[in-house]
Amino acid sequence: MHSRVTSDFLVAQPSFVSGIARLLDLYGLYDAYNTSRAAGEADYKALLSDWCIVGQDIQDAMTAFECSLPPESRKSAQIELFAAR
Repeated sequence: MHSRVTSDFLVAQPSFVSGIARLLDLYGLYDAYNTSRAAGEADYKALLSDWCIVGQDIQDAMTAFECSLPPESRKSAQIELFAAR
C-alpha cells in the first residue's frame, strides 16, 4: 500500500526537546522550516502534494463505494471497469 501524503511538509515538525529549546531561544534563532531552493520549487512541491491528496481522496471514495456494493456485484463492476480501459 502507498504511504499517505500530507500537506504539512513545509511546516516545522518540532519534537519535545526542540520545544523546550524554543522556550530558551529569546531571539528566535532556532526557528527552522522546511525550505526550497526557489519559490517555484516550493510552489511545485505544494501543488504536487495537493494533487496527491486529491488522488488519495478519489481512491478512498472508490474503495468505500466498492465496499458498499453487494459481494456478487463487486466482481462484475471490476470486470466492467477493466474492460473500459
